[in-house]
Amino acid sequence: MVKSDERMLAALMYVISFFVPILGPLVIWLIKREESSFIDYHGKEYFNFFISYSVYLFISGLLTIILIGFAALAVLGIMLFVYTIIAAIKAYEGQEYQFPLIFRLIK
Repeated sequence: MVKSDERMLAALMYVISFFVPILGPLVIWLIKREESSFIDYHGKEYFNFFISYSVYLFISGLLTIILIGFAALAVLGIMLFVYTIIAAIKAYEGQEYQFPLIFRLIK
């Protein structure tokens, strides 16, 4: 069973990422990852998500040269917003959430 404060901090990692995408989740993850496997899981999942979608955004930015990138950037922006909210809700409920279409670089 996941404790209430662990669920709150895991959800906070996702919510705070809207304002400080790297520093906020990184601080929470680095401080609490040794104490909680749940927070460690969500921290790894968030940074895999961040890295993967940064790559997708970079490629979409390059594709704006041939106009396809504009649509891809819009779709990625919506996906980033929606998946982050879903992950925050799942974390608050005490569930593990795997983002779709990400590279699992941090294990």
